[in-house]
Amino acid sequence: MTTARHLETIDLLRARTFATEPGPSDVGSEGPGFHIAVLVGYVDPGDPFAVAGPDADLPAEAEQRRAEHGALLDALDHRWGDSSLFDLTGTQLRAARTAPEEEDIPEPWLRLSATVLWLHLWRVDGRWIGVGLSEFQLLAVVTANDPP
Repeated sequence: MTTARHLETIDLLRARTFATEPGPSDVGSEGPGFHIAVLVGYVDPGDPFAVAGPDADLPAEAEQRRAEHGALLDALDHRWGDSSLFDLTGTQLRAARTAPEEEDIPEPWLRLSATVLWLHLWRVDGRWIGVGLSEFQLLAVVTANDPP
């Protein structure tokens, strides 16, 4: 996929209304106040955040994801200014330490913390737009929900 197609996907998500219930979408998953798109990488229709696939361990695939990540960040920085780097490791640690009913980590942050350690974030028109890279996926998020 090209940077232009990634930008189209992000713009599409920015224009969509948010779902009332969490579930899969045509590009990843969605729920109250968020959309997450898997831009590049393995997608299991039953679990959009599964991190294994037939080609997931090929070095060329990982290098391509890193290149597309860098190009997308450059394009979005040009569009909206420099991003902020948001560390999700604290959220990941909080989620691992507590039972779900004891910790109120809002979506999509809880879900993202299980997938990526860092997000580049922009605040645009009252919404957060984020891009993250995991070992197996390049993700984009659009959310009205503030980071924890």
